[in-house]
Amino acid sequence: MRPRLGIIAVTVVLALTGCSGGSSDPKPETSGGDGASRSAQKAEPEGAAAPGPADIGPDDFADQAETIVDSFSDDELAGSLIIGTWSGTDAQTGADLVENNHLGGVIVMADNLPEEPTPDQVKGVTDAIKGARSTGQPVSIGVDQEGGPVSRLSTGALPFPPLMALGAAQDPELTQTATQVQAQNLTDLGFTIDFAPTADVTTGEKDVAINVRSAGDDHKDVAEVVAQAATGYHLGGVASSAKHFPGHGRLHSDSHESLPVSKKSIKDLEDTDLLPFKSAVRVGIPMVMMGHIGLPDAKTTPATLNKRAYSALRDTLDFDGVIVTDALNMKAVDQNQGGGETVRALSAGADIALMPPDSAAAQRAVVKAMKNGDLKKDALQKKAERVVAMQLATAETQKTIAGGGAASAEDPRDVLTDVAEKSLTVLKGECAFEGTDAISIVGGSEKEKSALADAAKDAGLAVGSEGTRVSLSPNTSAEVAVGTAAPWTMRDTSANTAVTAYDSNPNALGAVAKWLKGDLTATGTLPVDYDGSDKAPDCG
Repeated sequence: MRPRLGIIAVTVVLALTGCSGGSSDPKPETSGGDGASRSAQKAEPEGAAAPGPADIGPDDFADQAETIVDSFSDDELAGSLIIGTWSGTDAQTGADLVENNHLGGVIVMADNLPEEPTPDQVKGVTDAIKGARSTGQPVSIGVDQEGGPVSRLSTGALPFPPLMALGAAQDPELTQTATQVQAQNLTDLGFTIDFAPTADVTTGEKDVAINVRSAGDDHKDVAEVVAQAATGYHLGGVASSAKHFPGHGRLHSDSHESLPVSKKSIKDLEDTDLLPFKSAVRVGIPMVMMGHIGLPDAKTTPATLNKRAYSALRDTLDFDGVIVTDALNMKAVDQNQGGGETVRALSAGADIALMPPDSAAAQRAVVKAMKNGDLKKDALQKKAERVVAMQLATAETQKTIAGGGAASAEDPRDVLTDVAEKSLTVLKGECAFEGTDAISIVGGSEKEKSALADAAKDAGLAVGSEGTRVSLSPNTSAEVAVGTAAPWTMRDTSANTAVTAYDSNPNALGAVAKWLKGDLTATGTLPVDYDGSDKAPDCG
């Protein structure tokens, strides 16, 4: 019988840290599943329990995917390898984009939704898109819903914290449960892909692109969080994607704006920054996202267009799942190629081209490249088979969960409250605040001050001009400073006591209020070092 993903995730980092990685690591017997052999599944005795989400993987759908892909016309084959995007809030535009260009799917961005969407409004968008392709290939409906600063669905989904909060909580079981709850929420909203978790290892305050999106600055700790998150996403029904290979966290420029260049080769990163990606692959993550990162031997070419980078991902991680590019409409990639960027990405080794600047032009460019021999049809078919097998596995997983198979029984509100309370981290002062009955809130944005006031009132605190002075800004003097972002943002506060919640969602601020009242001891462990971090007490 296949081992459950959760069991593998608990032990995977120990296995990885005992070796140097690379081709010396034993190869999983399946692609994109949970690493257990199909023969083991077949050996289950009659009358065994029906397979749950942990037992379902793309390898189980290889034959069906091959049959579907064999039926594709050239136009359908080209489109099946593209996940597009559209502008505006008209969901029918997204559905037409898929149908007219035979796309494998779309990604829903914030500008495809009202400013403060309801879950029903989000579900209306995904419902409009899911039936737009009728070739037997399920339509992928993706989203960037990491949590924290990258939460495209805003009020339309559960308020999830950034991954650094889970790094601070240092509770593997909670990480898995929380991401499973998040994935189930996305499944209920109609999504099949979440482009998460961030597997980058941050370098702290100089890391402008990743910072709190990473679980921390220690590659072993990040690897454990990523393994648990990948497992949770699978158990919750969405296909996840470890990003941004080979690691964006040590780069001090943002690939949305320009091409960052790594000073280290992929080989140099094998025992550090690659460890979280290895842990994700070991627990069966179905996708790895290639980042727009220049490498020492290709400083002007993003890894998304670099054959050597794709070969290194396959060989170093022994990964035979789906490789997706980072968004091809980012400025790290030349935006004037008329679909040529997609042809180059697929030629280099990508299986999915994500968000080309013009999805229709990209599809036409791939068809043309097949006809003139720049892209080999049989190679594209193999890519499509990997993609379709993943889509079929995701559909089956969601069907199993909908039928009552192994869905988390925990109340999402309780889980997210637990995350908020266990991640709350003291930066200066005592782990347990002496407690107060009243606070005055200063500094920070009006939105955050109002949100903290609401959380404080819910906790039984009086909020006004009297009481303990609490600042949401490092530049406003107070008795207590409360951070709602990266911990180093509160480094210069003059307050004697400072705490970070990593986010300003209601659960995070609820934990802050409970701590201020004296009803909660902060036990979060600072997951990153920076100048001044030595002032943080050991509360873990």
